Amino acid sequence: MWIGIVSLFPEMFRAVMQYGLVSRALAAGHLDIRLANPRDFAADKHRTVDDAPYGGGPGQVMMAEPLAQAAESLAARTHTAPRRIYLTPEGRPLNQQVVEELVVCDSLILIAGHYEGIDERLRTNACDDEVSIGDYVLSGGELPAMVLVDALARRIPGVLGNAESLAHESFTAGRLEGAHYTRPRLWRGETVPETLLSGDHAAVESWRARSAFKRTYERRPELFKGRPLDAHETTFIEDLQKGGDHA
Repeated sequence: MWIGIVSLFPEMFRAVMQYGLVSRALAAGHLDIRLANPRDFAADKHRTVDDAPYGGGPGQVMMAEPLAQAAESLAARTHTAPRRIYLTPEGRPLNQQVVEELVVCDSLILIAGHYEGIDERLRTNACDDEVSIGDYVLSGGELPAMVLVDALARRIPGVLGNAESLAHESFTAGRLEGAHYTRPRLWRGETVPETLLSGDHAAVESWRARSAFKRTYERRPELFKGRPLDAHETTFIEDLQKGGDHA
């Protein structure tokens, strides 16, 4: 997968490109990340990329032309037409469904804004999509871009050492992950559930499924909306409502 990123602070992306899973994806050739700074395409010696908003008001607005040229310079470096995404609080919320939609793209260009935002003409003419990582304001789009890159990297075939783990991750099956335990067996007076020590693989899988269902029901019940529940799930919810099933 090829990802181009337009950013005033390209050096920030060392945080994800030089460490962890994204670094391994880059080293293995599963992922290619390119960066472009809009200041390199500014029209004046001061490398100006922002100006006061028409109509007055506080703050500065990023100018369309330097951003457009930076994105175009990146697009020229890939053989496929990239999907251009602007990271903004006004975009559609990033969730696993959006990740699964975007990871099948051969190439993406991520545009990280700053100040009061970017010129509206760039949004309407040079952006295909807008994505938000949450209902809050950050100083720029770099951190949201890093979040998206990390989420995408996990879903690129061959990146994770154990592909089976993808099937058990939160949101992959429309629910959260369940509880996890590791050594020691007894920690500060609390022990590991006996089922996980039984060696019965079917029982362990059943326990994990119920643990995931219970956690989702208690913490994110809205994830169940829009999909029918099977008989086992319906029975499990009834047990939870009665205060039973301590998976």
